[in-house]
Amino acid sequence: MLGLVLVLVGGLLAAWTQSSGGQVRIRDVRFTGANGQQLSALLYVPGGVSAEKPAPGILAVHGYINSREVQSDFALEFARRGYVVLSLDQAGHGFSDAPAFVSGYGGPAGLAYLRGLDLVDKNNIGLEGHSMGGWTVLSAAAAYPDGYKAMVLEGSSTGSGRAPEGTLTYPRNLALVFSQYDEFSQLMWDVPRAKDVTSSPKLQKVFGTTETVQPGKVYGDPAAGTARVLYTPATTHPGDHLSHEAIGHALDWFGRTLTGGTPLPASNQVWHWNEVGTTLGWLGFIALVLGTGGLLLHTRSFEGLRRAPSAPRGLTGAGWWFSALVMLALPIATFFPLFRWAGNVLKPSALWPQSITNQIMVWALVNTLVSLMLYLIWRAGAGRRAQAVTAPTTPPDLAVAVDTAGAPLATAPAPRRGNEVLGALAVALGAVGVGYLSLLLTNFLFKVDYRFWFVGLKPMTPTHLRMFLAYLIPFTLYALMTATVLHNQMRRHARGSMLTNALLLAGGFLLFLAVQYGTLLTRGQLFTPGEPLNVIVAIQFLPILAILGVFMTYFARRTDRPYLGAFVSALFLTWYIVAGQATQFPL
Repeated sequence: MLGLVLVLVGGLLAAWTQSSGGQVRIRDVRFTGANGQQLSALLYVPGGVSAEKPAPGILAVHGYINSREVQSDFALEFARRGYVVLSLDQAGHGFSDAPAFVSGYGGPAGLAYLRGLDLVDKNNIGLEGHSMGGWTVLSAAAAYPDGYKAMVLEGSSTGSGRAPEGTLTYPRNLALVFSQYDEFSQLMWDVPRAKDVTSSPKLQKVFGTTETVQPGKVYGDPAAGTARVLYTPATTHPGDHLSHEAIGHALDWFGRTLTGGTPLPASNQVWHWNEVGTTLGWLGFIALVLGTGGLLLHTRSFEGLRRAPSAPRGLTGAGWWFSALVMLALPIATFFPLFRWAGNVLKPSALWPQSITNQIMVWALVNTLVSLMLYLIWRAGAGRRAQAVTAPTTPPDLAVAVDTAGAPLATAPAPRRGNEVLGALAVALGAVGVGYLSLLLTNFLFKVDYRFWFVGLKPMTPTHLRMFLAYLIPFTLYALMTATVLHNQMRRHARGSMLTNALLLAGGFLLFLAVQYGTLLTRGQLFTPGEPLNVIVAIQFLPILAILGVFMTYFARRTDRPYLGAFVSALFLTWYIVAGQATQFPL
């Protein structure tokens, strides 16, 4: 019931915010791009806009391995000001067809679609893109040089290798929002620190000056299309999405350069309520999965899986703390090396078509293998100690059956292992299935998903489902090994601790990110400045691994076995990763 309430309240709040209290209509649209590639977008249409009363239009595009929902905070603020907004899924992202990176990332087709709407004023169109979304709108501008009036690049640059370098006339009326702690300063503007962007020769060329660019100063002439301005909000590259300052600069610039719309101060922003609503949806989803699984365990079909928690039989004392340090350190020690190796060797293919998912899969499998070896070493040592203690001292007529770690076994006949595993799998499918159904309804009714920032849980397309099945086995092996370690080796109390297990899985990434961003905020660079993308990818590991810790602990408490929690975690993890990543191989 708690899950249902959170999902409903969150969906209503997010929908009310995005629609500006019902004043903006939001439609899920599909259209055909180059080479027959189907693209997806959310179309925001303010009230009162029609073919007879057209409004300015804005094409808004997310960055790499994101989707159209990540730009929703920008899109809803644009729509509140009377702009028709097309929030595009880049090619190979979200609900748009694979592969990624083709046909200008889908940008030219998106601009053509927006210009084709009779309710859009074709003389007043703006382009806004974050990170690789900036390269998407640049490609659109290059394809239709007279098809737009102004552009905002958020954390992006004018040179992508796929669009021409910036000049005084391209792009037209440019606002660059480049944050003071942007992780991609070297890639975007050839400077080691984001705060040095004002002295970037590449940027100075775009601004038509050889001197240090002054933030906030407008260079050039808006009437001639040569206007330039630099804004430097105090946030990070992904932080642009949660920055009143960064969003406000985009609102200001389009207010200056586009004619029409509804006058509204840039400081008047409500997007944070959208974030609250979609975050409530996340929490509701977790509660639904836990609650549904718990209810299924009380049905006649699955009540045999329920058991009271047994006494802990794992590590204690210094041994536990040493193993905890290994669990914290191993995922971080292998993160960069395995990501680099997999990125170079395991290229996207028909079987495994997502580059970053392949990297995560290799990381998970290697960690699984190392954990298995350490676990077997511990089991062998625990078995020898148990035999040394029990064999000489226990009379035969008083012997108690013990497992290899010395813990007493249940006296009741145990169910067959195969039936137990299949039952756990059925409950997991039911629990995650109810969560999936809730997301489908939320997406259909409210046009939102479960999301905080760029950590979002999206519905899968049929193509995603095919990929889900291909990636499911590797991630199931990872989940089974992890759940076994938490339940058998690291459990210190009968019921286990959700907080402890969440920290064991995610704590290493918490420390890793603290070091990375502590260095960024104090010195202007990440601790590993050459790995900005992988550091940002690691941010998602923090909440997702914590959720896995909750799932594994909750269901282990109720079944005294690791299987159910592992299966729930594997289904959830595979779904989350596959639906949220870019697909590079054409399917």
